[in-house]
Amino acid sequence: MRHALCVFIGETMAEARILVVDDEYLIRWTLQQNLEREGYEVLLAETGEEALEKVKEEAPDIALLDIKLPGMDGYEVLEKALKIDEGIVPIMITAFDEVDKVVKAMRLGAFDYISKPFDFSKVYLSIQKALEASQLKREVRHLRREQRSWYSFDNLIAVSQEMGRVLQISEKIAQSETATVLIQGESGTGKEVIAHLIHERSKRQNTPFITVNCANFPEQMLENELCGHEKGAFTDAKEVKKGLLEVADRGTLFLDEIGDMSLNLQGKILRLVEQKTFRRIGGLKDIQVDVRIVTATNKDLLKLKEEGKFREDLFYRINVASIRIPPLRERPSDILPLAKYFMQRYNEEFHKNVQKISKGVEDFLGNYNWPGNVRELKNVIERAMILVEGDTLLMEHLPIEILGQASKQGGVIEGIRIPPEGISMEKVEEALVKQALKMTNGNQTRAAKLLDISRDALRYRMQKFGILES
Repeated sequence: MRHALCVFIGETMAEARILVVDDEYLIRWTLQQNLEREGYEVLLAETGEEALEKVKEEAPDIALLDIKLPGMDGYEVLEKALKIDEGIVPIMITAFDEVDKVVKAMRLGAFDYISKPFDFSKVYLSIQKALEASQLKREVRHLRREQRSWYSFDNLIAVSQEMGRVLQISEKIAQSETATVLIQGESGTGKEVIAHLIHERSKRQNTPFITVNCANFPEQMLENELCGHEKGAFTDAKEVKKGLLEVADRGTLFLDEIGDMSLNLQGKILRLVEQKTFRRIGGLKDIQVDVRIVTATNKDLLKLKEEGKFREDLFYRINVASIRIPPLRERPSDILPLAKYFMQRYNEEFHKNVQKISKGVEDFLGNYNWPGNVRELKNVIERAMILVEGDTLLMEHLPIEILGQASKQGGVIEGIRIPPEGISMEKVEEALVKQALKMTNGNQTRAAKLLDISRDALRYRMQKFGILES
């Protein structure tokens, strides 16, 4: 049975499991006696094959691994152990003067090394640092698993055929070797979610995913963020800085709002797409990188191209694989499932148990225009969930701004139907006043705002229709 992950107690870490791999009995015995005295659980292996079995069955946190082993040497054991359990942290055991062997082991993934004869104060220090690394690696692995699960198709709400097609195209792009992807859609439609999905479903899933919002930086700052700079390239460049292109090497670089990028920077991105090279600011040499570039924009790039604001050659380069995410108003069948998904998410976050959405709210959500798309829907549900006290989401819980916006859009007017014989405008006006007061729990200021009239005008109509103040 696996012990609980190591816990710091003063200067030691209790319940940590350490595998000692050495073909010399005396070395195994010495390390075991000293480490058990410090409170560690110690596993022993005489050969590489035995060590790998222990890694599979016992899942040690650390392996103290001799480079010189009979049969399978320490390098091979190191590589195979990390494939079995990428969370294990290897520390190599070596002779004092075997620097070249240590360097090779470090390149293969060793965390540290200890030299014979042992200085146990250094051994303990190396183990403590390794255990910190072990815990961090396991936490990162757990977060990556969560992220991978989050960006799985099962967790994406796509009831509509339109979004079903988006997900199908995204999966095909993820599995391909396409170097550039263009995602187009209005603000709030989920362009970054699709970019993440492509990354997590691709062979690059264990590499960096770096996001850059091109609209957030002036040209010089954006170039510095992307390309980095050499020491002395400008006044404040006191040391070399790696750009995000280097950080994203072997991974995915997501350039959001690429339509806001200057023509000068577009030229540099074109070079990167075509040659996979760039230069740091102030640099003289080209730096080669392997990145998949996913771009996104809420603007009409074809129109920008025709206006001379977006390079034609770059447009055709990034438009190799293209995805258009439809706005929420074009896929109304997704609205209610998304709302219920967000409701359950905020149930967990706010420790509530809201299970139902009233018919009035369902009608409103389905008929509202959603100019801010999924992002706006998420924010509306979040704000409404803060106000809910029972188990049902009601109209009174919706933010007043969205209700006012709906009125301006000519949105839902609940409860009013024109009968075949007609209806008087006064009856319509009276119904609207009553509805606004009901939606705001009698708050006259908010009701007046919903109807886009003054509070005095509302009070006049209340008196006119004999509506009592609550």
